[in-house]
Amino acid sequence: MRRQVHRRSDAMVRSQEGEQGFWPSYADMMSAVALILFFLMLLSYIQNLITGNDLRDTQSKLESTLEELAGTRTALSETQLELTDTQDKLIITLGKVEEAESELDRITVDLDAAKLTLTQQQEDLAAQEKLLADQKALIGEQDEYLKAATEELLAMRGQMQTIAVLRLSILEQIRDSVIRVMGDAAKVSIGENGNIVLNEGVFFDQGQSYVKPEAYPTLNQLIDVFDSFLAEEDNIKYVDSIVISGHTDSTGSDELNRDLSTDRANAVLGYLLTQQGGKISRYANYFCAAGYGETRPVASNDTDEGRAANRRIEISIILKDDTILDIVESYLDLDVPGA
Repeated sequence: MRRQVHRRSDAMVRSQEGEQGFWPSYADMMSAVALILFFLMLLSYIQNLITGNDLRDTQSKLESTLEELAGTRTALSETQLELTDTQDKLIITLGKVEEAESELDRITVDLDAAKLTLTQQQEDLAAQEKLLADQKALIGEQDEYLKAATEELLAMRGQMQTIAVLRLSILEQIRDSVIRVMGDAAKVSIGENGNIVLNEGVFFDQGQSYVKPEAYPTLNQLIDVFDSFLAEEDNIKYVDSIVISGHTDSTGSDELNRDLSTDRANAVLGYLLTQQGGKISRYANYFCAAGYGETRPVASNDTDEGRAANRRIEISIILKDDTILDIVESYLDLDVPGA
């Protein structure tokens, strides 16, 4: 027991002794804490002062920034409006550009077509120029041909005129010889067909087919004319035949008139070939006789004058067709340029 009490007493002694050393240290510590707190409060105050100033500056800057932001927003709104207007204008412009592109495409197509047309026209023009040049050359050739053809035509006309004059000459000789012998121009003429027309009364009595003796001088004169004419080679080469044809009026039957006209033609031809010693018999192959009866009238058979005109003997000189054809063919044989 005593030990325990003793121990508590010691403890109390140490406690009392220790309290006297503890309180001074605690006061120092509190002073230091107060000092630190004061210092901290001072720092906080200073900091608040600094922070307040910074905050005011910041607020001022913020207000300025807000004003600038408001101005920027206003400018942005205006810019957005301008952008919207620009976009609208851009859309319109794009539409116009598309229309312009479409128009350009159409113009390009038209231009290509125009180029093709121009190319075709140029080709056509070149072809036409070539054709024109060819035609000019052909015209030159045709001019030469025309010149040669003109000369040939003149020559052919001369030959044809020679034949016509020759034929007319022999017919006029026959007519004039008959007139000289008979002394009556009314009974012999050159018809519209180019034949010598002799009235029936020159050689025959009405209804008869034998030659009257009064006609012998006329026929003898015809023999001389034919002999002189056919003796010329330049004459005979054109002659194909000399036809003695008989014609009647419409009185009597057709058979009677046909026989009568034939007999009269043969009677005239027989006299020409056999008389005067057969002077022109060597040309017998050029002569022929034909009877036409009433089939080829030259006037109306309703009157005495008409029937008298129809009773006749005609002498036709038939020219060679091949002679005339030779003349024509010589002209046609010319080479025609461009033919």
